[in-house]
Amino acid sequence: MARYTGPSTKIARKFGEPIYGPDKGLEKRNYPSGQHGLAHKRKKVSEYGVQLKEKQKAKYTYGVLERQFRNTYEKASRMKGLKGVNLLILLESRLDNVVYRMGVAPTRAAARQLVSHCHITLNGKVCNVPSATVKAGDVVAVRERSKSLEVITAAVAGAKKYSWIEFDAKSLSAKFLTVPVREEIPENINEQLIVELYSK
Repeated sequence: MARYTGPSTKIARKFGEPIYGPDKGLEKRNYPSGQHGLAHKRKKVSEYGVQLKEKQKAKYTYGVLERQFRNTYEKASRMKGLKGVNLLILLESRLDNVVYRMGVAPTRAAARQLVSHCHITLNGKVCNVPSATVKAGDVVAVRERSKSLEVITAAVAGAKKYSWIEFDAKSLSAKFLTVPVREEIPENINEQLIVELYSK
């Protein structure tokens, strides 16, 4: 189960956005890392470079590596509708992302860890696969023995609400009402650039 384990601030500075959540390092130095950080920013980027950067941003945002991301795109391309929107919907429907959206984890990485350490149930059964797809009507919940974990109680206090997830703070469970529409997904990703990149 591979995942990115490098420095998150370095990646956030690369894209100029807090893709891993609030970041003091990014606030202080909002330009690419490295000796030529500011100079590199002034260089003209090719069309391919812009498309590649957008794909990399989506990968790092959702914590998915290249092969898994490519497979998700191919699955999205077989679905009805716009490929780019389908891609984001599939990424939003991942179990680790739903746990993050519920508000029981401060970051997607923390949500992934909760899932892989068997703290989360899907429709009443323990599921330790972060990439599992959550469908409309599914219920995602924190296991009874894990509800007192400090990381969970702290995260719930500052949780945001999303229209496609019905969260019950008392039982620490949520119902995935429906897949979100593009306008509801808050991530700053231009999915059309990703489609153009893979269409070459």
